[in-house]
Amino acid sequence: MTDTAMADRIETGAGFIAALDQSGGSTPKALRLYGIEEDAYDGDAEMFSLIHDMRCRIMTAPDFTSDKVLGAILFERTMRDTVEGLPVPTYLWEQRGVVPFLKIDKGLEDKADGAQIMKPMPGLEALLADAKAMGVFGTKERSVIHEANAAGIKAVVAQQFEVAKTVCAAGLVPIIEPEVDINSPTKAEAEAILKQEIATHLDALGEDETVMLKLTIPTEDGLYVDLADHPKVLRVVALSGGYTTDDACERLARNAKMIASFSRALAEGLTHQMSETEFNTALGANIDKIFTASK
Repeated sequence: MTDTAMADRIETGAGFIAALDQSGGSTPKALRLYGIEEDAYDGDAEMFSLIHDMRCRIMTAPDFTSDKVLGAILFERTMRDTVEGLPVPTYLWEQRGVVPFLKIDKGLEDKADGAQIMKPMPGLEALLADAKAMGVFGTKERSVIHEANAAGIKAVVAQQFEVAKTVCAAGLVPIIEPEVDINSPTKAEAEAILKQEIATHLDALGEDETVMLKLTIPTEDGLYVDLADHPKVLRVVALSGGYTTDDACERLARNAKMIASFSRALAEGLTHQMSETEFNTALGANIDKIFTASK
């Protein structure tokens, strides 16, 4: 029943998905934006402890509830950690009504044919089994497309759907994320190729295979409406991709059937030095802005 309730929430709920999944490579940057410089901690253990404290501060904030937040994407360390004495996935769903997802990719290979596919994911089946047992609903896996190169885009999408099938077999719902670089000089052309490749693979999915899509906000407004209407797609969500919160929200608002799944834009302007009142007010304003753009 929990899976059904989560699926209904994701498919029909109003709101957006918060991306709280910065990994080892992006954590120092996230901490700097949060007002904590690299000389303030010593080694990975302290670094990850500080980023977990930041995530807990977000997850326990008054406005981080099912009223406006549908789901949250977690880094593996976060999934295995606790907040207010509860496992993070349990806390999110039972205390906040927020559906938990897990980032499963291990980073990107070097660029080839204008794109970056995902690195191998050793131990994926065991990780998915752990996630399922901990009450996680779905996964997220990211590739990057830098230019309108048909071979590169084809490789990205084929790999994404191969991984998606493994995720579906584990009883989870994959968020397929073939990000298109917002600074690409051929962004619109790449998105047109990407849309067709995704549509082809969606049509080939099995009876029990359902996916979500996490896509860069397209240059052509409404480009992905057809994908959102596909019977194999639970929801289409948008990444902020380096746009400012205001810019990302303004672009998203022009795209029907697409909701936000923002990371940096969600945390924009939040700092370690803020009082709880200041922090909660700033986060609440970001949540309101992203929620409105996702309507």
